[in-house]
Amino acid sequence: MINVGIIGTGFIGPAHIEALRRLGNINVVAICDASQPAAEARAAALNVPHAYSDVAAFLQHEGLDAVHNCTPNHLHASINRQILRAGKHVFSEKPLCMTMDEARELVELAEQAGVVHGVSFVYRQFAMVQQAASMVRYQQLGRLFSAQGSYLQDWMLEETDYNWRVDAEKGGASRAVADIGSHWCDTIQFVTGKKIVEVMADLSIVWPTRKASVGDAATFGASADETQFESREVTTEDMGFVLIRFDDGSKGSFSVSQVSAGRKNRLNLEVNGSLGSLAWDQEVPQQLWLGNRHKANQVLSDDPALLNPDIAARARFPGGHIEGWPDAFRNMMQQFYQAVAQGEAPQQQDARFATFRDGAQVMAIVDAIVQSHQQQRWVKVSV
Repeated sequence: MINVGIIGTGFIGPAHIEALRRLGNINVVAICDASQPAAEARAAALNVPHAYSDVAAFLQHEGLDAVHNCTPNHLHASINRQILRAGKHVFSEKPLCMTMDEARELVELAEQAGVVHGVSFVYRQFAMVQQAASMVRYQQLGRLFSAQGSYLQDWMLEETDYNWRVDAEKGGASRAVADIGSHWCDTIQFVTGKKIVEVMADLSIVWPTRKASVGDAATFGASADETQFESREVTTEDMGFVLIRFDDGSKGSFSVSQVSAGRKNRLNLEVNGSLGSLAWDQEVPQQLWLGNRHKANQVLSDDPALLNPDIAARARFPGGHIEGWPDAFRNMMQQFYQAVAQGEAPQQQDARFATFRDGAQVMAIVDAIVQSHQQQRWVKVSV
């Protein structure tokens, strides 16, 4: 058994625990939260035997093999640094940290430590995204020349929608692009096998001020009574539109929005090649649209018998059995802990899961997008 600890038990921490428990060879032995009473309450609710409120003490827990960092963004760098210096395998929520200097430092620390390191870019783990990437690898679409898509949500649509991600000091200088656009960038780079090297961006703040709840507001939670709100200035974008250039000269575009009514979690992508196109929508995750010019278009479902042989095992159930986000999350954890069980960090080119190096590269894209918007020009991605 591999002993694992979780730091941070908000929305995403329990999702990590649920996915880990589905693997069968993982024992979640401890959690760490902001206060001891909170940690003990969450440990009891999640059936975890040990609770801590001090990260240093948590990292000294006997037999701890790996740690998941599920804290708010502004804590990622310092906690990832502590985990690495303790010599533990580390799986971090994204973003990896808040600045590119921190990202470069963490990549260096992780590689020097010789531990397995991962970042939570989950969408590459869906079976049909794996199928899309396999089709590109085997040149089933021919020569790729464009990619486009979007990631749309509506949970920040109203003026009273507010949580820590809006605060630049806690969430970072970018919100919509860093929070969800980063997922789109990682997914499209995984599917195409190409890196985004230059961007031109136009970002927008829909609500220059928002009414923040005086009490705590959970991510995706319901709004509180109007009388409990206070106005706060907003400096992070609600939506954005980005032109991109890939390292082989091909081009594309994507948009992000957290203010698109009715769109709950719609990551959508399309790739166009000389022999055909493909498109995928996270809200209909078991279907891959295949576009043709001289014959009827197709919709491929995630039946293992219909997928490319190299990735057929990524669809774990027979066709027609629904697999979604929790299953992709489990797949991500499985790939990470296979590397842990092998006792060595994956090679840089190994795309089984996103590493700290991948996390730093996507952070560089986000930085370039913010800079492009500020300067209203094309900006090169500098890792």
